[in-house]
Amino acid sequence: MTKKEFEEAKRLLTTEAHHDYASLELLIKVLRSEDGCPWDKEQTHASIRRDLIEETYEVIEGIDRDDPHLMCEELGDLLMQIVFHTDIENDAGRFTPTDVFDGIVNKMILRHPHVFGDVKADTSEKVLDNWDKIKAKEKSRTTVASKMDAIPPALPALMRAQKIGKVAAKVGFDFDSASSAAEKIAEEGAEVCEALAEGDADHIAEELGDLLFSVVNVCRLAGVDAEEALTRANDKFASRFRELEKTLIERKKDFTDCKMEELDSIWDEIKQKNAKK
Repeated sequence: MTKKEFEEAKRLLTTEAHHDYASLELLIKVLRSEDGCPWDKEQTHASIRRDLIEETYEVIEGIDRDDPHLMCEELGDLLMQIVFHTDIENDAGRFTPTDVFDGIVNKMILRHPHVFGDVKADTSEKVLDNWDKIKAKEKSRTTVASKMDAIPPALPALMRAQKIGKVAAKVGFDFDSASSAAEKIAEEGAEVCEALAEGDADHIAEELGDLLFSVVNVCRLAGVDAEEALTRANDKFASRFRELEKTLIERKKDFTDCKMEELDSIWDEIKQKNAKK
């Protein structure tokens, strides 16, 4: 971007009443130009990787809150991350924004033969089954292991575990029911206790991982999303902890003034109170 182009781009961005996708692309080019922002010019895919993840979760927060204003803002932040990564590749000459759009539109056409072709798919289940088959063919994933390996390692661990279990289940490698899967939890829990008694950190971590994986299997077979279940548990714990702290303040006490037995007793009071609501 020449100096003249830089100044003209700034003028357009600061005088236009409304902006569109082209404005965002232009903004990123201005920020990453020679006369732009020092921080933006230094960034790489790796350096802003975490930002992409965080912005995605902030969009999810907007969805969970059913807050359209927050969702609108966070979708903008996420879109900026996408344009930023695309601009880095465009400058490097590896792919362009057009390549990104071509790729996704062509992929969606191929993945929807019941819309753009003559394949019959009258239910969501049939659509997803066709999707998996088409995807496996596109990626040349002919074995179960290759499909399992294709699950992104960067996914949250609970989500990845649920997807791994689902792939294995499609070929019959699974428990008969959520109840039978739950029996495995007791077995894995006992192995955790044995590892704790040994005191070997690596073995403890291994057995705890097996226990968590077993819990995810129960979630999957019970039709429960493991990530959502743990999120609800986190929220419930945080809510009860706030009540615990509020109760201590009302009783003119502090955490340091109380033994665990007293805190546990108050915690049980809060649980009972909430259970009656």
